[in-house]
Amino acid sequence: MASNELKKLLNPSTGGDLGDIVKRAREMGELTHALCQGLPEEYAGAIIAANVRKDGDLVVIAASSAWASRLRYESDALLAAARDAGLNPNTCRIRVSQT
Repeated sequence: MASNELKKLLNPSTGGDLGDIVKRAREMGELTHALCQGLPEEYAGAIIAANVRKDGDLVVIAASSAWASRLRYESDALLAAARDAGLNPNTCRIRVSQT
């Protein structure tokens, strides 16, 4: 595949086939980073990914069940961090990574 074809395929600004997926992954990565910044330093590595669903649920994927348990106590801080990032979640759900 030519370099220009690949760039077009992956570029979200040109309406590339995978552009929306790339854009969404970038947004989820930024949200995950924002949530991590809203927690104490000892929580580094606790969050694998995060997303806000259309229904307003903030879904946070924890690295382990132990981290999930600890993150549930931080739901208010996670919601506040998401709001500081410009989102408007109404609930926070913590899930455990399946990997």
